[in-house]
Amino acid sequence: MSDSTPIPQPLLTTPEEDRQIEAAFQDVLDGYLRSNHRKKVEIVERAFRFAREAHKGIRRRSGEPYILHPIAVARIASREIGLGSTSICAALLHDVVEDTVMTEEELTEEFGPEVSLIVSGVTKLAQLKYSADKVEEQAENLRKMFLAMAKDIRVIIIK
Repeated sequence: MSDSTPIPQPLLTTPEEDRQIEAAFQDVLDGYLRSNHRKKVEIVERAFRFAREAHKGIRRRSGEPYILHPIAVARIASREIGLGSTSICAALLHDVVEDTVMTEEELTEEFGPEVSLIVSGVTKLAQLKYSADKVEEQAENLRKMFLAMAKDIRVIIIK
């Protein structure tokens, strides 16, 4: 199990962790607001709240709240790659369908088909299995990348 695999635990976030989560998201939002993208702040904030609620009580193996991982992915998508609101939302939500009870239909209803398509692509990449043979594994990696890129290149970027 990798460090990014969520571990459900009954312990909710502490006030200090809540401040850390809010500060990390505010950093993403501040970077987005300084970008040249149209400012669709409401949907980005809604994606954050949705993801935070979906991952409530879930922690990484390290013990930190799981929501910090999607926030970090959103920061990379926004700050380091320069992507806009659709990608930021997909980054925040990229583990919601795979790791929680939320469905693709709920994501489509809440955030539209484009965000849902990216999240679905990331989820499907994570679910594909490798064979034991190294050559076949490399071919499978390439196949997955090409399939995801055919739908939306942002799938690969967020993964």
